[in-house]
Order: sequence, then structure tokens, then C-alpha cells
Amino acid sequence: MEVKTSLLDNMIGVGDMVLLEPLSEDTFLENLKNRFDHNEIYTYIGSVVISINPYRSLPIYTPEKVEEYRNRNFYELSPHIYALADEAYRSLRDQDKDQCILITGESGAGKTEASKLVMSYVAAVCGKGQEVNKVKEQLLQSNPVLEAFGNAKTVRNDNSSRFGKYMDIEFDFKGDPLGGVISNYLLEKSRVVKQPRGERNFHIFYQLLSGASDDTMKKLKLDRDFSKYNYLSLDSAVVSGLDDAANFRTVRNAMQIVGFMEDEMLSVLELVAAVLKLGNIEFKPESRCNGIDESRVKDKNDLKEMCELLGTEQSVLERAFSYRTVEAKMEKVSTTLNVAQAYYARDALAKNLYSRLFSWLITRINESIRAQAKTRHKVMGVLDIYGFEIFEDNSFEQFIINYCNEKLQQIFIELTLREEQEEYVREGIEWTNIEYFNNAIICDLIENNQNGILAMLDEECLRPGTVTDETFLDKLNTICAEHQHFESRLSKSSKFLTDHSLPHNCFRIQHYAGKVLYRVEGFVDKNNDLLYRDLSQAMYKANHSLIKQLFPEGNPAKVNLKRPPTAGFQFKASVGTLMSNLQTKNPNYIRCVKPNDKKASHIFTDSLVRHQVHYLGLMENVRVRRAGYAFRQAYEPCLERYKMLCKKTWPHWRGPAREGVEVLLTDLQVPTEEFAYGRSKIFIRNPRTLFFLEEKRKRCLEDLATLIQKIYRGWKCRSQFLLLKKSQIVVAAWYRRYAQQKKYQKIKRATTVVQSYARGWQARKLLRELKYQKKCEQAVTTISAYWHGTQVRREYRKFFRANAGKKIYNFTIQRIMQKYFLDLKRNMPSMSPIDKSWPARPYLFLEGVHTELKRIFHLWRCKKYRSQFTEDKKAVYEEKLKASELFKDKKALYPSSVSQPFKGDYLEISKNPKYQKLNNAVDEKVLLADVVNKINRANGKGSPRLLLLTRRSVILADQKTGQVKASVPLADLASVSVSTQMDGFFALKLKEGSASAVKGDFLLSSDHLIEIITKLHRISASAAEREPINVDISDEFLVQFKHDKVCVKFIQGSPKNGNSASCKRKNNRLLEVSVPTSP
Repeated sequence: MEVKTSLLDNMIGVGDMVLLEPLSEDTFLENLKNRFDHNEIYTYIGSVVISINPYRSLPIYTPEKVEEYRNRNFYELSPHIYALADEAYRSLRDQDKDQCILITGESGAGKTEASKLVMSYVAAVCGKGQEVNKVKEQLLQSNPVLEAFGNAKTVRNDNSSRFGKYMDIEFDFKGDPLGGVISNYLLEKSRVVKQPRGERNFHIFYQLLSGASDDTMKKLKLDRDFSKYNYLSLDSAVVSGLDDAANFRTVRNAMQIVGFMEDEMLSVLELVAAVLKLGNIEFKPESRCNGIDESRVKDKNDLKEMCELLGTEQSVLERAFSYRTVEAKMEKVSTTLNVAQAYYARDALAKNLYSRLFSWLITRINESIRAQAKTRHKVMGVLDIYGFEIFEDNSFEQFIINYCNEKLQQIFIELTLREEQEEYVREGIEWTNIEYFNNAIICDLIENNQNGILAMLDEECLRPGTVTDETFLDKLNTICAEHQHFESRLSKSSKFLTDHSLPHNCFRIQHYAGKVLYRVEGFVDKNNDLLYRDLSQAMYKANHSLIKQLFPEGNPAKVNLKRPPTAGFQFKASVGTLMSNLQTKNPNYIRCVKPNDKKASHIFTDSLVRHQVHYLGLMENVRVRRAGYAFRQAYEPCLERYKMLCKKTWPHWRGPAREGVEVLLTDLQVPTEEFAYGRSKIFIRNPRTLFFLEEKRKRCLEDLATLIQKIYRGWKCRSQFLLLKKSQIVVAAWYRRYAQQKKYQKIKRATTVVQSYARGWQARKLLRELKYQKKCEQAVTTISAYWHGTQVRREYRKFFRANAGKKIYNFTIQRIMQKYFLDLKRNMPSMSPIDKSWPARPYLFLEGVHTELKRIFHLWRCKKYRSQFTEDKKAVYEEKLKASELFKDKKALYPSSVSQPFKGDYLEISKNPKYQKLNNAVDEKVLLADVVNKINRANGKGSPRLLLLTRRSVILADQKTGQVKASVPLADLASVSVSTQMDGFFALKLKEGSASAVKGDFLLSSDHLIEIITKLHRISASAAEREPINVDISDEFLVQFKHDKVCVKFIQGSPKNGNSASCKRKNNRLLEVSVPTSP
């Protein structure tokens, strides 16, 4: 029977490279390009998936696609990453085999996205349920958090992982996720303090400044301007296609889903803000009398804000930046730090603070997503680690990254190529040997414990005496000179002496991916990764909730004089642990390929892809698969899986497993050329044969399931009947008891109701009698009171008539006055002096009193209001009063300026670093700083200028450079001219013959005209030696431009630029200003 699959039907090119004919590197690349041009980015090499980064979104990851690949054989549908994910998941769920998915390739090849797709597919196809969905959501939402803190834009990738991540996802026996554990490898923490040209710092810095709320920014003491932070590169601060503000909201939401509390998130953001503040701390040199150089913090504002964020004392941290304490046995020696050492200490603290925060985040996420059950779990590992990197300037980080990729290539060689050949030889299957490059020699060059590069670097770092990068390179030149994969200009090998492509301070290693030139500068310092103990102790003293956890070595009670392990040693150990972990799992490979260096879609660069195909060993992998069999399995599990397909082997086979498999395949009439018998395994050549067996097994299992269901349902029905019969007797007994109880309770309730009605009737009768008795008593009392009142009034009337009129008048007047004052008290107006309301006069005879009280209250209210004024507020009101005297009812712009406070320094010139140079150039205090437009006589257009007003002069400066263009003493000002309309134009007229009048008067325009002229007039009026500047208000005045006088005329019209006034030159003697009509 032939099993028809869609892998070969309607396929563009060849979906599985094993079937490619003829096989060569050119046909291999041509097939990849053909499929890439038709949006087919996935191709197989047997069970290995080749993934080409399309650099755009494709509609191949929909929920419908997930269902299409769910529970399908690997070769049954067109190549897709979902097929590999499904194969790995089903092997883990059904065959109880731990899996690992190794995603490798260059930086920018799409490894991170591939790992996301694998995790999202597994989350979609595994079980459902509230708890399971929560675990899946936490596992998926850990990605945005780690990407924000661990990814950055590089020249090759806008979202490059700058750390290695390995996640073990744990499943129960049903295949439902229970949790996970994340391991990280070598965060590129040097990026925190310095980024190459065209690259950015980690995403979280830009996301925080772009997306945090104003309240959060205020708490963190941050400004949204990237240029204010030295640790952020500006040439690539904004990346096309990345919305940092939206991504920040995504990260906040993801942290909440993973399980971070609000105070934890705020603590994390405080440390991120502290790193930014740390980069702004600068040092200045200072010399002691004994000639020793010291360093001091220049501007302590950033240091103060950072200490407030971390909850540490400013003096403690400032001293830690200036001094270093060295402990040896029982002695302590304190030395001063020069400026260079202080900057090194600052950067070391920033790198360690961020690196440890990142490690804490990993630990915190693991606490939330780790499986709670202690039983054995099935595990699927996903490895997303940095790709092979070759930059123009390669340093220690690239060396470590490429070492890790060498180890991954080595494990790929061992598990895919070498084991494939060795297994065929071991099983006695005919095999054609294929030569392949084994990179173990390169791994040995780097990691050998005796003379490996890492071992020599550690030895050099621990050696007493002067240790520099040059001494380390000398050591390499001495020991590694004869190694065939090591090249250096200064080595003993004479063939590189004239190689000008190899600088003297560099060495070159021939990796499996090609030759890489490493600059030795910084290797020793980055490997040491030293953080001065003074800084650790200063951090430990902080009151911040996280800092003590991040710097445990700063505890004075636990001082450890032992040198901490080097960065290279730690990374080598973690890579060794990773390799051991991968060796215990069944590997699945995704080889990611980058089609071009431009990060553009629809471009396929043959040379670049050829290079990747070469160093990824894809051609060797194809040759191995073509020379062998597509599927192999031990006889016992094979017989166990397929024994139901043959009556002779079902349900139990009594003989050896191999004989049972032979009987099975013979009975199924499988062609002999489609399989081969090994010593312990059966080898199947074509996947179609495997599909045939699986399809037969599936139908057989369905028949068996039907039989089991039939037997089970019969047993279940009989058990149910017996249970019902037994239960009926018990239920009948309980029901009879229940019926008697209900009958008794019904009689009892009826008796109670009758009693309540009888008692109610008796109570109501008694109440009626009592009410009647009370009414009779009240009637007698009322009649008696009226009778006694009548008698008293008759007696009193005889004595009242003589003085009744006067008494009634005085009493009436008294009541009227009392009511008047009480009403006045209730309706008293507000305490605002501008409130002109006053209660209405109730009676005509109170006119004088009413008016006088209004006047007295207003005077008292004004006195109380003035008593609240501070000196600054008095000065503001004096300026507002002077503006009223100058412009009220004269200038149409004046009413709109009344409610606006006079700020004065609109540029914050003393605080803004942009105007530092201009601020230093002005000797006096700046009373007003604003941006004005200087009107050009030639065309009437304005050019922006900075206007500074001091007590002695008016200064005009260039807005961009801060260069002073003109400085006019106030003594040289004759008058100021303005119009009566809504415009902001004014002319500064200079005295004839003065030194400032050479270039003529100044015609300017400002949004704060009222404030500028008021301050100018008050300053001139306060000078005893000169008269106040005259302010002319007219719609037409003359302005002196060098030797010519020009008339400036203001008209009402419709300016071209909307609601603001515009100036236009009419002729050589006339400038016309169009002012919009007042609303």
C-alpha cells in the first residue's frame, strides 16, 4: 500500500533536501532561493529544519495552521517549524522522552522568533484548564520581560539577544505544562556603559523613558530626553518599527502576569533609573599637596538623586568613588583613585548593578513559573542563544559568544553527524564514510585546562606583578604559536609577520564559521570583572529592598578575601553544564539562516547564505541522511508499538523481539528494500513506509478502543444498576422518616399562626382603650389652658394700653435690626477683594448703615488679603500693576496677559546644559530669558533669537549656538514702540550717537511682549541716574535701520500663517504687519 503525503505534492522546489537531485552546493542554494522567493521559508534535511528569516510577517502562524499540524506526522505536510515542535511534543508526551530544541545560526537569523514560535505552538496544542492556562500564559509572558532587559538593537538585528537563554519546560504525564526553569548565559553587560556606533543600549532604558507615566517619571527623577543620559547612544535611539512606549506597557503587563508585585516592579525600575543616573556622574581631578592625584564628583545632583533612589548615604557612595580599600590578612590599606580609576569604578558598578538585577529577574521569574509538584516531570528544553558574531571590532564578549557557538556546533557534530555514522557501523548496516570537519580542535584551543586560551587568560589575571593585555597576548604568542587555528603577527610563526591585515595588538582564530580577528584590548579587565569592595559595601548599606540581595558580598560580617572566579571561568562552567544537560535529551535542530545583511525582505544574497550553509555543516548533514535510512528504532519498542498489526504477534510474542519484527514486516508485505535489520534496531529507509505502519496502527487502535469501550460500558451499566437498587431501599426509608417530620412541622406551624392571631387581637383592643383615655386627658388640659389665658389677658389689658405704642415700636426695630445682622452674617460675600457682591438692602432706613458696613468690610478684607503676600508675590503684583498702568485700555493684547503669571526665565538658562556657555558669558543675574523673533528689514521674516534682560543691558543671542549677537546697555535705550492691537511686535529704539546705535534699532516679536516691556520699564525706573524708558503705543511708528528710517504700519487683516501676526515688506520705507481681527 502506498501512503500519499503532501510533502511532495504541489511543492515549490524540494521540501526535503534529502530528496534533492542532483546534490551540490549550487543546487542546494538554488533550491533554498527558489523556495524563499515563493515565501517558503522552511526546508527539511531529514528531521532538521532550515529556517530563513523573511524580515517580514507571513500568514503562516495562524490558529488554523496550528490545528493543521497538530498530531500529524513530521513528513505529512509541507515543511514548517510547527511540524518539528509537534514531533518533539508528541515524542515527549507519548514516548516519555525528554526533548531539547537547539536553535542555532548567526545574529539576526531569527533564533529568538523561532523559540517564541515553538513555545506558542506547544502552548496551543497542550491541555486546557484554568491552572494549565495560567502556567502557559506565565511561560509565554516571560519572553517580553527578558527581551526588554536582555535584548538590544545591533547593526545586524533590531532585537538581538545579548544573553543566552535556555528554558526547560516541565510537563506532567498527560503532556500539560506544569512550569519551567530558565537559565541565562553571559549577559553582555559592557553594553550598559558603551555601545558601538549604530547600536543601542538594552531596550528597557528607552522603553522606560518613552512609556512610563509622568507620575512614575517624577518618582524615578527622570527626564524623557535621551540626550541627557551619557549611557544612551543617540544615533540609533529611535528604531523604525519599534514602539518603545507600547512595548513598555507590554512589559509591565507581562510582569504582572508572571507574578511581580507592584512594589517589586517599582524597585526594578528604580534600579534601572539608578543606572542611568550613574552614567551622568562625572569626575574632576584634584591634587593633594603631596602630589598624589585624586578625583572628586563634579556635579553632585545626579549622585544625590541616585542615592535617593537606592536609599544610600551620599557621602558613603562618594567616598567609594574616590578611595579604594585593599585588605590583606589583618591589614587594610586605603588608596585614592584618580579620574580614570574613578570612571572605571563607576562603570564597573553600573555593569554589576544591571547584570545582577538581570540575574535576580531570572530567579524571580523561575520562582513564579517553577513546577510545584515534586514528582518526576517530562522536560522539553528550548535553547535560544546568541549567534556567531564577526564584527569590525571584536572583543572579549565576541570571543566568549563564539566559543559557545563552537561548543554548540561540536554537540551538533556529535549528535547528528558522527553518531549517525557510528550507529550504522555499530549496527552492521552498510555505510559510505563521509568526511566532515570536527571542530573539537578549536574547542580544545579555547577551553583546554592546561594551555587553552581561557586557562591562560585566568592564569594571567591571577599572576602577581604587572598584568596587561599585552602580556596576555605575549603568552598566547608563546604557547599557541604552532596551533593551526591560531594566528598572530607577533607569534613565532613567520608566515604572519608580513600579514598587514593582522594588527600587532590582535590575534585571529579560525573558527568553524570563518576567521575572526579579536582585539586583545580589554580582555584582562573584562575577564577580571572586578568591583571594588568599597562599592559593594556601599551598596549593601543601602535601604533599598533589592540592593542587599544583589550585593551580599558587601556584608562586613562576611568579608571574603578569596578572589572571585573570573568571567571566563564562570561562563566555561555554565557552558559545560549546558552541554551535559543537552546530552541527556533527544535533540531537535532548527538551523536559522540570514538571507541578507540589510535586514530587508525579498533579498537573497548567495554568498552570505553559502557561507552559512558551509559553516553550519548542512551539506554534510544531507549526505549523511541520503546515505542512510530515515527512521530507526530498537526491536523491542518497535514490536511493542506495531504488534497489533499482525495476528501472530498480537497480543503477546513469545520469542526474540527481532524475530517478531521480521514476522510482522513479512505479514504486512513491506518490500525488503525499504528496511534493513541491524544488530539491535530496525532501519526503515523511506518515511512513506513509516507512515504506512502508523496509519495501520491508528486504524487498529480505533478498533481496539471500540472493543474496550463496549466492555467498559457493559460493566459500568451493571454496576450502576446494582448501586441504584441498593440505594433505592435506603432512599425509601429516609423518605418515610422525612414525610412524618414534614407533617409534624406543618401542624406545629398552623398552631403557632392561630396563637399569634389571638394574641394580636387582644393587644390591639387594649391599645385602642389606652389611646382613648389619653385623648380625654389631653382635651381637659387644653380647655383649662385656654380658660386661664382668657382670664389673664382680661386683667393685663387694663395696664398695657398706656405705653403699648412705644414698646411695640422699640421691639419691632430691635427685631428688624437683629434679623438684618443675622441675614447679613449668613449672606456674607467671599474674602476675594475682587468680589463686588453685597447683600441687598432690606429696608430704606438702613441705607447709610448698609453702605458704611460694605465699605468697612471691603477695607478689612483687603487688609487680610495683603497680609498673606510674600515678598515675591508683592513683586509680581507690582509688575502686574505697572503693566496695567502702561497698557490697560491702550493695548488689545493686555487683557489676555492678566491671567498669565510673569515667569521671567522661560528657558531655565541656569539649569539647561544647552545654554551653559551663554549663562557663563553673562556676568549679571538674568531677570528675563525668552525666545523672540528678530524681524529682517529686507523681507519682513523673523529669525529666532534668545533675549536676555539684566539690570544693565539687553542681550540678543543665537538660539542654536548660544553665541551673543548684540548687547545693548539700558542707558542707550531711548524708547519702546508697540501697536494698539493683538500682535507681539515691539521696537527697541536706541539713542542717536550711542555706541549701540551703529546698526540701528531692533524690531522684535515675542509671545510675552507685556512682560518684557513691563520689566524693561521697571528696571529703567529703578535706576537713579536715568529716566524711565518711554513706551509709545501707536499703530504706526518709525524704526531706524542703519542709515534709513522705515515706517512700521499695523493693519487688521487675515495673515497667511493663521492666527498670528505676519510682517511683509511693501517698499524700502514701509513694513506692513497684518494682525488678525480680535475674537
